[in-house]
Amino acid sequence: MEIFIVILVLVVLFVIPSIKIVPQAKSYVIERLGSYLTTWSNGLHFKIPFIDRVSNKVTLKEIVKDFAPQPVITKDNVTMQIDTVVYFQITDPKLYTYGIEDPINAIENLTATTLRNIIGELELDQTLTSRDIINAKMRSILDEATDPWGIKVNRVEVKNILPPRDIQEAMEKQMRAERERREKILQAEGEKKSSILIAEGEKESAILKAEAQKEAQIKMAEGEAEALLKIKKAEADGIKLLREAKADNSVLTLKSYEALEKVANGQSTKIIVPANLQSVATFGTVINEMIEKKNK
Repeated sequence: MEIFIVILVLVVLFVIPSIKIVPQAKSYVIERLGSYLTTWSNGLHFKIPFIDRVSNKVTLKEIVKDFAPQPVITKDNVTMQIDTVVYFQITDPKLYTYGIEDPINAIENLTATTLRNIIGELELDQTLTSRDIINAKMRSILDEATDPWGIKVNRVEVKNILPPRDIQEAMEKQMRAERERREKILQAEGEKKSSILIAEGEKESAILKAEAQKEAQIKMAEGEAEALLKIKKAEADGIKLLREAKADNSVLTLKSYEALEKVANGQSTKIIVPANLQSVATFGTVINEMIEKKNK
């Protein structure tokens, strides 16, 4: 019974602690007698008590580090504060454990020196407008430098760029002046377009009015011509009917006088009547022949 208890105590003290369960997205670096032995991935593992030990527990998730702002000097000697965010991932737990003493601190210092080198080649305006270029260069340099440490740098983002206060004020004034200039240009262009549209509208209106007057005059002239033709036709038809009805010379003479007055078209104010009343019929016949010739 006592032996069983001793065995049970030994199991509790030595065997159970030697059973290790590695969770997902984790890796354990195992040493045996002070030397690297293996790397455990997720799952159930057993180590030899007093001989094997877990040297380092490494996460395989992507790590985000927001480093403090760093003072940098541009090519045109402007000092500004820039802070960066680095996204990296451990790809080799062994190199990460034995490649460098403090990987996070090493990445921070490497980021600061790389940032100073890149910004030192750019002027202030280029620095403010070239974030994508800065990010790409830093990612490439950091990824290559951290490869021996078992680290892969996925992204580097410039979070904030803070120029000196006087530079910020000058930039704000410049931007304000630029906005005012653009506003005046847009206002002038709007007024110009408005004037052009008004002029075009007046022009089109005048053209339409002229065309309307022209059409009205044409229609009026056509109406008058058509009315005159109808009057003449009616007169001719009336005389023709009188002839067909065999009206006597007196009626024809009277109608001839009426026709003569219309032929004069209001220009004559007198009508000469022959003195010899017996020649009235003859005169009426002559007038009648004149009217027939005119109608023809």
